[in-house]
Amino acid sequence: MKAQLESIRTTAVAEIAAAETSLEEIRIKYLGKKGALTAILRGMGSLTPEERPVIGAVANEVRNCIEEALEIRGAELKKQALARSLAEEKLDVTYNAVPSTAGHIHPITRALERMTEIFIDMGFSVAEGPEVETVGNNFDALNAPADHPSRDFQDTFYITENTLLRTQTSPVQIRAMRGMTPPIRIISPGRVYRSDVADASHSPMFHQLEGLVVDKGITMGDLKGILSQFAKTMFGPETKTRFRPHNFPFTEPSAEVDVSCFVCGGKGCRLCKGEGWMEILGSGMVHPEVLKAGGIDPEVYTGFAFGMGVERVAMVMSGIDDLRLLYENDARFLKQF
Repeated sequence: MKAQLESIRTTAVAEIAAAETSLEEIRIKYLGKKGALTAILRGMGSLTPEERPVIGAVANEVRNCIEEALEIRGAELKKQALARSLAEEKLDVTYNAVPSTAGHIHPITRALERMTEIFIDMGFSVAEGPEVETVGNNFDALNAPADHPSRDFQDTFYITENTLLRTQTSPVQIRAMRGMTPPIRIISPGRVYRSDVADASHSPMFHQLEGLVVDKGITMGDLKGILSQFAKTMFGPETKTRFRPHNFPFTEPSAEVDVSCFVCGGKGCRLCKGEGWMEILGSGMVHPEVLKAGGIDPEVYTGFAFGMGVERVAMVMSGIDDLRLLYENDARFLKQF
């Protein structure tokens, strides 16, 4: 039995020294419950009382020798694996790295920030409101009759019968009038939603910037002065404005506003489609019913409001003729700006 134990030690140590991968199989083979050493120890019952201590001491020595060999070889294998990993994953710091491309402001964000900055410089403050609105704030308070086309399901994203995704930022004006005391001078930039099919000039989600001024003695002349100053600051000092009569349920009188093409100076070009003018916004004097809905006495106060599409301004600024280009996130296109 002693000879068998010595043979197990010699064989096990040799296998451990030659192992190149996991040592677990070798450990189980010799030291496991069904291992070679365990099988020898189970036969110790047939030994005489004098032989058992001798064989037991040899068996413990063999076990210790195998365990020590496993530990030493395991450390060697880990060291070898680390060396291979370092060799394979080494970084050549002298190699020319791929240059990173610096990001920049998106044309829509650039236009919105510039527009906001201009109105803040003219004394306006920024007001915000929720994108999920009530029908009351989005339509009723803005003097839109029950049969107005904008209320149709094919034009508006309804969530419930009484809630919807706002179709304009005008509800912010209602909230501002109800929460503030005149004089009021605010702009409300933000996202709006309409059930439009995406094409060169339409998108189901886009951005608006609307403005509201309410005070005593506000006139159409004040509106024209503010918008004229905005156009000159935004598009250049030679920019002219043109007001055309229009109809909006929340303003009376109402007007659409054009600016002279800043590319051709009004002579006509591809950007303005040969007309020399570009429509940028709608405006008008706040309807008395809208003032009442905002909790303001129309006998004491008057006001004006205006609203413009940010994408429209961004397209004019960047010379873009297809709205979809702004939303496709094509880096080849965006890096031009």
